[in-house]
Amino acid sequence: MGSEPWYKTALRWGQTNLVEIDPARYDDQWWREHWRKTRVQGVIINAGGIVSYYPTKFPLHHKAVTLGDRDLYGEIVKAAREEGLKVIARMDSNRVAEDFYRAHPDWICLDIDGKPYRQADKYVTCINSPYYSEYLPGIMREIIERTRPDGFADNSWAGIPRKNICYCRHCTEQFFAWSGVDLPRRHDWADENYRRWIRWNYKRRTDLWEFNNKVTTEVGGKDCCWMGMISGDILNNGNRFIDLKEILARSPIVMLDHQRRNLIDGFEDNTETGKRLHEVGGWDKLIPESTPQYQLGSPAFRLASMPPAEVRLWSSSGFAGGIQPWWHHIGSLHEDRRQYKTAEPIFKWHEANQDILINRQPQADVGVVWSQNNHDYHGRDKANDRTMNPYRGTTRALDRAGITYLPVNADDIGKAAGRFSVLVLPNLAAMSDGQVAAVEAFAAGGASVIASSEASLYSEYGDRRTDFALAKLFGVHRKTGAHGDFEAANPDIETSARHTYLRLSPELRAGVHGPSDRTAPKAEGSRHPVLAGLEETDTLPFGGYLPIVSVDDDVKVLATFIPDFPIYPPETSWMRQPYSDVPAITVRENGKGKFVWFVADLDRCYARDDQFEHARLITNAVRWMLADRSLLRLEGTHGLITATLYQQDKRQIVHLNNRVLVSRVPGRQNELVPIGPVTLRLRKPAGKAASDAGLRVAGKTVKVRDEGSEIAIDVGAVLDHEVIVVDWS
Repeated sequence: MGSEPWYKTALRWGQTNLVEIDPARYDDQWWREHWRKTRVQGVIINAGGIVSYYPTKFPLHHKAVTLGDRDLYGEIVKAAREEGLKVIARMDSNRVAEDFYRAHPDWICLDIDGKPYRQADKYVTCINSPYYSEYLPGIMREIIERTRPDGFADNSWAGIPRKNICYCRHCTEQFFAWSGVDLPRRHDWADENYRRWIRWNYKRRTDLWEFNNKVTTEVGGKDCCWMGMISGDILNNGNRFIDLKEILARSPIVMLDHQRRNLIDGFEDNTETGKRLHEVGGWDKLIPESTPQYQLGSPAFRLASMPPAEVRLWSSSGFAGGIQPWWHHIGSLHEDRRQYKTAEPIFKWHEANQDILINRQPQADVGVVWSQNNHDYHGRDKANDRTMNPYRGTTRALDRAGITYLPVNADDIGKAAGRFSVLVLPNLAAMSDGQVAAVEAFAAGGASVIASSEASLYSEYGDRRTDFALAKLFGVHRKTGAHGDFEAANPDIETSARHTYLRLSPELRAGVHGPSDRTAPKAEGSRHPVLAGLEETDTLPFGGYLPIVSVDDDVKVLATFIPDFPIYPPETSWMRQPYSDVPAITVRENGKGKFVWFVADLDRCYARDDQFEHARLITNAVRWMLADRSLLRLEGTHGLITATLYQQDKRQIVHLNNRVLVSRVPGRQNELVPIGPVTLRLRKPAGKAASDAGLRVAGKTVKVRDEGSEIAIDVGAVLDHEVIVVDWS
């Protein structure tokens, strides 16, 4: 292990994000002791960019206001080396001050009227200008020559976001040279020039990544990598033109700048992020994640302590996704000293258990497919509603049901055969012909597939097909028209076009529906397993988007659409058309394969409205497809514990994570609420047995019960997380 490069061995990181007054107050001995207490193996140190913390030779490289002749960056590097730590030089370099702008106005991003783009009192630099191709490389060479860091990170490296088009002469000339057309004049997804501009910008960020690595490795050696920083938010990556597949293929380590949960997702977001990035970049790569010890909430308080419960739940969620810890403070001295206490127990636990946290491979029953192209070219400017919410609703439903899943990039569907029993395509509308063929090949092997809404209706660049490309597999065909919309109902209006329902049916075939009068008798006949648990109702709330489809003769329609009708006044709230033959949920069986199409976008609705029946239908479909072959089951969780499964040689490792929120506001969770007692049922590998299991958080060994094809493990209550280790023999 000692001969491996630093990016394979440094598992725990620390960062004191220097501020401009720190040269006058930095306490070297105190921070050395904190490094030791928290068991870090590497540190991220502010070097330069917007602010320089060393005596730079570049006149416009702004020095920290209290730096004087001191080399604070160099002093911290020296201390880190004496402590045996790896060093990453941190830069933040996409903005400059007024004097820089006056000296190099052509290095600054311009709007369509020729005015510079600004953020606060700084000017935004253009990635296509000499600032990135000449000036910053000079800064990096200077830093390497002075201190020989192990690598570089830059959290604002990708430049101006997608919402702004830069019309500086560098962008104008380079885009024309690449595309043969002028820059788009506005954001218009129907304009091919605009879509070319999108693709060009992705390419330019990948080019920049390669260029920066060439600079640092030529001067600092082959392992002196430039790693930027990567957001865990897939839509944010798209807005910054960061092509995850291309970038992660080029980076030996992922420096993850995903510091907190958002206002929509819970702590499970961090587990999903780790799994998604590992699935794209490889499970052999380390992914340290910047975790603030200060209160990074909504709003943020940079100098206040983050509640320990918030940090514990976020970091343990990251561990479940294969993420490594990295504490982060703003400034080197704080009057709120509580923030210094949080990291130590987390990092010590990580060190004591690192043997089961790396060098392992994930296992899951379900693959949930996503792609950046789908978010870009189908989601467009409404990606959160159109494409992210269907994905979010699916993963949230699976999590709460204790069903194991992994995010699968659409380009990797061809690798899914043998890994998963079920693939889910949550409104994966933009698909290439190759991706469609990969789904068909997956199904041909006897596996099952779930699709929703407009999956496969568009090419990978958003051009509409005449029918679903997966129509032959599912027996579902796109027709003209649709009901509803992607957006939520407006509660402030007296009538709502979202007040729609689904009618649940016995196993009726296409075109067969209830009586034509307006009486709604109880449906007779056996219900399909997808409708399990809903025996006492014939209708369910919907309120979403439903494309009009037809189905083949061998396709069963499990639910049909009930059009909207008034909500207010209550005297008028009755169904004007209680029956229709508009398919909302379809099922087809073909050999061993089972295929469900949620034409009604229940995944999107669940993410948006939290309607529990929508989640039930999704998970019912998965359980029907899995039959009795699921890898694990949970009992006693009340839907508040999620499971993530790994294999490591002859052992299996199960992370159980508590998902209870006592505050919806990020950064404000100040309490842990135990859930349990929890029982884990784990399917036995063929010919294997186990007598006990290790609980790595509780620090004890418990006996297991052999129950035929499964073993049962009584875990007890889970406070923030538990990690169960089963060694098979």
